Amino acid sequence: MQVACSTLCFSHKSFDEALHSIAELEFNKLDVAVHEHGGFMKPSDVAADIGLAAQKLRLGPGLTPVAFSVEIAAADEADFQRQFEAVCRLARISAVPVLTLRAAPADTSFEAEVCRLTKLCNIATKDGLILTVATLTGTLTEEPDLAVLLCERVPGLGLTLDPSHYIAGPNQGKNYDQVFPYVRHVHLRDTRRGPNNFQVRIGQGEVEYGRILSQLERHQYNRLLTVDVRDEPAGPFSMEPEVRKLKYLLESMV
Repeated sequence: MQVACSTLCFSHKSFDEALHSIAELEFNKLDVAVHEHGGFMKPSDVAADIGLAAQKLRLGPGLTPVAFSVEIAAADEADFQRQFEAVCRLARISAVPVLTLRAAPADTSFEAEVCRLTKLCNIATKDGLILTVATLTGTLTEEPDLAVLLCERVPGLGLTLDPSHYIAGPNQGKNYDQVFPYVRHVHLRDTRRGPNNFQVRIGQGEVEYGRILSQLERHQYNRLLTVDVRDEPAGPFSMEPEVRKLKYLLESMV
């Protein structure tokens, strides 16, 4: 397993400044947020000019993009697919193997989401990519059993495990071991149950990093662990020390 850094750790900075901060922390692998709102790179911009987007991702020595976190805000299904196909082409050009999407809201028809994700997974697979959905509160993956069922119903679909949502969300810290066979990517920070505790200082939460890594190893997971401490407005702590602490902790365990 290798440790990467999300660009969302430094989202208040410019792209160049964020990359500088990530490089200073001695990361060499980058999980790039391709978000229409709040990311350094917008899916609509990628669709408008894939070549320019690829040029932006040529980050120089020492930093390699290894995953995309993708959030598309499209006017309709056809526009969503057009932007998604462009992001897939960008990933292929940039040798990025993993894409993470948000699953549909929790009140969405399960069968409709299976149909949607099957189409998207087929598109990603044609470009040699692994498509995952993140385990997020408020989506169909907020319950571990339903996340597993999605993967069973959609051929090739994997999960991006974000354990914070299983601690702070409806699962409320209950066991979620059933998801590990389907995990293809991981986003990590520290979290406690209770209001305003979704993101706390590293070591003050309930995320059991050692147990997570043991479960991943049991299922032959040999991919990425992304440090994903979110750079929130007026956050209670500085990003660099927390990102550094989690980086060193994970590297000491792999």
